[in-house]
Amino acid sequence: MLGPWLWSSVDSAKSNLPTLDYRDQYDYGYQYPGSDSLGPPCPPWTKRILPLVQRAASAGSTGEDEYTWPQRKVPLLRSRRTVRLGSSSFSAEQQGGLQSTCGIECQRNLAEPSLVMLENMLSYETLYENGTRTLTTIALHQAADPTHLPTNSSSLRSRRKRAVYGLDTRFTIANKQYSLKYPFSTSVKISTGCSGVLLSPRHVLTAAHCVHNGLDYLKGTRKLSVGILRDQSRRRKGKRGKGGKRRRGKEAREVSGGDEHGEEKKRERKSKGRRNRSRRSAETGPPSFRWTRVRQTQVPKGWFKDVGDGTRADYDYAVLELKRAQKSQHMDLGIIPSVTKLPAGRIHFSGFDDDRPGNLVYRFCSVSEESNELLYQYCDAKPGSSGAGVYVRLKEPGKRKWKRKVIGVFSGHQQVELNGAQQDYNVAVRITPPKFAQICYWVYGDSSQCQTT
Repeated sequence: MLGPWLWSSVDSAKSNLPTLDYRDQYDYGYQYPGSDSLGPPCPPWTKRILPLVQRAASAGSTGEDEYTWPQRKVPLLRSRRTVRLGSSSFSAEQQGGLQSTCGIECQRNLAEPSLVMLENMLSYETLYENGTRTLTTIALHQAADPTHLPTNSSSLRSRRKRAVYGLDTRFTIANKQYSLKYPFSTSVKISTGCSGVLLSPRHVLTAAHCVHNGLDYLKGTRKLSVGILRDQSRRRKGKRGKGGKRRRGKEAREVSGGDEHGEEKKRERKSKGRRNRSRRSAETGPPSFRWTRVRQTQVPKGWFKDVGDGTRADYDYAVLELKRAQKSQHMDLGIIPSVTKLPAGRIHFSGFDDDRPGNLVYRFCSVSEESNELLYQYCDAKPGSSGAGVYVRLKEPGKRKWKRKVIGVFSGHQQVELNGAQQDYNVAVRITPPKFAQICYWVYGDSSQCQTT
């Protein structure tokens, strides 16, 4: 039973709470039972109760650092050599067919990958818009603390479905008041039927299996595009009539001269303007996708079947470079050593699930198990959500400001062996220091710009 000290702390928290904006309800989650739409925001004091209960349930007291983004050094990634390859045949079909018996328990017994093996996995292929390809080998320098490098690997048994566990707890973000604002505005749709997240005005992070099946690029990647939600308000552009400037100047002089007739005309114009704005507002429809072609696609070599083999699931991510920069706000990358040690161990992601066409779907849940490469959880999801950016929200070091960062990529459904039995999970690929360096290199062309998270 919780002691009186907790409830006094709760009362204190309720009376000394910072003001929350509408987006906080998504990070701390609230939904009416049986509903797939957003309910009223959580009572603000619940934001403080959650960590208090977490502290009471733990063996020891938790520190402020658990709410702050950890600062980590990451390796420096350099390009060694780039060679030209033949053009892709774009013959692959999307399918789930990776078979393996290695689950969470057997991963713990796997040896750490050598530096040579890691460099081989992080070497990458680039597909250009005209179908040509290149292969780039890389070198890692100034490696991070070994405790934060990959120490075990995992494998994908099946990707035939994305599971919904029990009551469907997904939220449909249909109102453009939310879907067009951060963080939901960072979510994008891939033309092959997946989701993704904006990492920069020109770069999208998604799952590798959304563009490549391990042997070849999917048929739909020949003309790969990315859709960004945009407001479709039919605003009429104001047209200035002939001699408009002179008329406005004359009317202004009449008004300044105290002409009552001029004042009346001015009031009529304001009233007409209000009616026009009301009419435009009524004509406003739901947001729709604005599609942008992809200039190039980059996939880590570890995803390929002849390289990754049983560890392919660890490298199920890719970056798409767009031909046109987007005005939408993007989300930065982050690294979390252990998600299960965060308050509530909660992750969030939004995507375009196939069973709710045209709508952005948001969900959150706690991580049940984790390896150094993957996050195992029961976030409800359906096909179409693969490739969505998995994020958490923590405070920036030395500041009171909270910030969301992408810590992984949602991959799909997986069966793993745990405690001698097969367990079902939805799985996300986590961002590790080497992957962080690689993605930074793809985005900026220089991983030295991202040496510290």
